[in-house]
Amino acid sequence: MTRTAAFRQVDVARALKAVRAAHVPISGVEIAPDGTIRVLTSPAPDTPSSPFDAWKNKKQ
Repeated sequence: MTRTAAFRQVDVARALKAVRAAHVPISGVEIAPDGTIRVLTSPAPDTPSSPFDAWKNKKQ
């Protein structure tokens, strides 16, 4: 009896490409036995919105 995979590598690659296109940091990938692909993300680091904000944050 042959066993077929519930997901393909191309499916995982597409999911990762979509998350990267959204500029979201990826911390991992989970694949469930039923083929569900879950991309784990981590919170983005706090980046100042302007050079003034960066300077102000350094002074505090």
